[in-house]
Amino acid sequence: MPDLLLELFSEEIPARMQAKAADDLKRLVTDRLVGEGLVYEGAKAFATPRRLALTVHGIPARQPDLKDERKGPKVGAPDAAVQGFLKATGLGSLNEAKIQRDPKKGDFYVALIEKPGRPAIEVLAEILPVIVRTFPWPKSMRWGERSAKPGALQWVRPLHSIIATFGIDTEEPDVVAFDVSGIKAGQLTRGHRFMAPDAFEVRRFEDYEAKLAAAKVVLDPQRRKDIILADAKTLAQAQNYALVEDAGLLDEVSGLVEWPVPLMGSFDEAFLAIPDEVIRATIRANQKCFVVADPATGKLANKFILTANIEASDGGAAITAGNERVIRARLSDAKFFYDTDLKTRLEDRLPKFNQIVFHEKLGTQAERIARIERLAAEIAPLVGADVEKAKRAARLCKADLLTEVVGEFPELQGLMGKYYALAQGEDASVAAACEEHYKPQGPADRVPTDPVSIAVALADKLDTLVGFWAIDEKPTGSKDPYALRRAALGVIRLLLDNSLRLRLLDLIAAHSAVMAGLVPAIHALANAKKGVDARDKRGHDDVSGSLLSFFADRLKVQLRDQGARHDLVDAVFALEGQDDILMIVRRVEALAAFLATDDGKNLLAGTKRAANILRIEEKKDGRTFDGAPDASLYTQDEEKALAAAIDRAKAEAGAAVAKEDFAAAMTAMAGLRPAVDAFFDKVTVNADDKAVRENRLKLLNEIRAATRAVADFSKIQD
Repeated sequence: MPDLLLELFSEEIPARMQAKAADDLKRLVTDRLVGEGLVYEGAKAFATPRRLALTVHGIPARQPDLKDERKGPKVGAPDAAVQGFLKATGLGSLNEAKIQRDPKKGDFYVALIEKPGRPAIEVLAEILPVIVRTFPWPKSMRWGERSAKPGALQWVRPLHSIIATFGIDTEEPDVVAFDVSGIKAGQLTRGHRFMAPDAFEVRRFEDYEAKLAAAKVVLDPQRRKDIILADAKTLAQAQNYALVEDAGLLDEVSGLVEWPVPLMGSFDEAFLAIPDEVIRATIRANQKCFVVADPATGKLANKFILTANIEASDGGAAITAGNERVIRARLSDAKFFYDTDLKTRLEDRLPKFNQIVFHEKLGTQAERIARIERLAAEIAPLVGADVEKAKRAARLCKADLLTEVVGEFPELQGLMGKYYALAQGEDASVAAACEEHYKPQGPADRVPTDPVSIAVALADKLDTLVGFWAIDEKPTGSKDPYALRRAALGVIRLLLDNSLRLRLLDLIAAHSAVMAGLVPAIHALANAKKGVDARDKRGHDDVSGSLLSFFADRLKVQLRDQGARHDLVDAVFALEGQDDILMIVRRVEALAAFLATDDGKNLLAGTKRAANILRIEEKKDGRTFDGAPDASLYTQDEEKALAAAIDRAKAEAGAAVAKEDFAAAMTAMAGLRPAVDAFFDKVTVNADDKAVRENRLKLLNEIRAATRAVADFSKIQD
């Protein structure tokens, strides 16, 4: 079957847009093909700085013929309905329709529409120009004389030529004939801008890719990345260095060149006095270059690796020298910033935060720092941290936001705080907390383990969550402008990875009260909502309950990613007072292990059966069946056995839960299974005797109550 080759050749396409543009081109073309009945075998898109390309193979030569049966109005319908039917179906008269008989609804007209398929090349000539004109670039421009005319083409950069060929690989392909704003589709493209600028003709994809390679263009972005990475490693290893790999930079650099040629340059060793991260950020941000390190120490060397887009006649000496000049100037600036920052102590910067608003309803950054310091002092003894060190770290942790280096490279916030803290003689734990209090910032980020860092990191995240909950700025749908989901997941990971026990409800409620007293906007909001003093406990309970539910949702996401069942999290969180994340996870793990056994599965089935009977009977009677059953009303041995098993399971499970031995609690629950099975096998719950019936329903309620020692089984899915 025929293949399609499409290339859109333009001026420089920004590297950050290339991958999405290639995906968009593939999606738009293949979706339209399928929509037209042209189901293809495979497709692949490519991007370079100057072109988007797409190959689609295995496209049928023509569309399938379509036969459609369209129902029309009833026989004898008004003329307007008949005329509308004829117009919609393209029939000349009702004589061309058939009548379908329906004894119940009456006879009605049916049009049989046959639409012959068109050649695929005609369909392509129709859909491709529309795709080009409506391509979803984030930013686009008009150019040239045509730009002033209505409907002028807009593209990310001026579009110069289009290749569109279609045909089978054993024959000369046809050009898909279309025109976009004066640019006619053809078979001509160009190679490398400097090394092979002349136009040449291509036929199909294999021919196109090979001729581009001969013209110094590597079409495949992954191939360009492989070349850059391999050659950069070789250059570094040749001088006994190790390349500092950077996946994001590699993606970006591969989008800046069509013919990658890595080269090594150097800078003055004196700049190595600057922290490695500042050197790396400077070289990366300004020149898109990689750095290298001493493999023995991990410290940066005074070398860098750039990626040229040309095989220069001088071996790249001039290109390297030009990059060295720029990097020297940039590192000089960075050293000046760093040296200037060292002249001012972190605490001396803090007064400026009084003039910086964190959020209009949550006060200044200085007020926020004071809250974090207070909360860190509360958390410190709970996580084994020194209180004074935690307070000191909380006071200083945001100060580097006001430094010159962080102003230039915001991604270094926290890290520079650590360097400046160490430089002014702060305790190592305080300095580490200045860096680590932002962590973890994502699922792959490192979790702090130092107790001082943990205390400040938890305080920072909890202050954010409680604050935005208090002013009713919660995430909605996909919108989360204050990264509150990330903050909650950060709290969860800090607790789980460090096996920490914290009562979240207590911390949230206490901090809510503090914020209500300190933040006027929250005080006013509480008054407006409650009509009472902002310290009303109900206001804090609202925040605590809602925020705890948010933590439950985030925990479900965390555990689901690890393969756990979300319904088990619901079953444990449904128990009153469950706010110890570590214990919740351990209980969920024990519950999952229990439900994987036959005892667990059968007990779950029995519990749900009891719950269903109770729900029906409670609805029928308009009441609940709480209270202890009357042992004197037991008439069958199975009732007595179940009652005894429930008492035994309650006692054993309760004792096990008190010792936080959840596996033992599940074992105790397993003891209920034989008695529950026997009860349902031998006992009729809805007995004729009203008192016996009610007593048996109370016994069923006892099953439900007993299992709640470990989880709410009603939340567990079958």
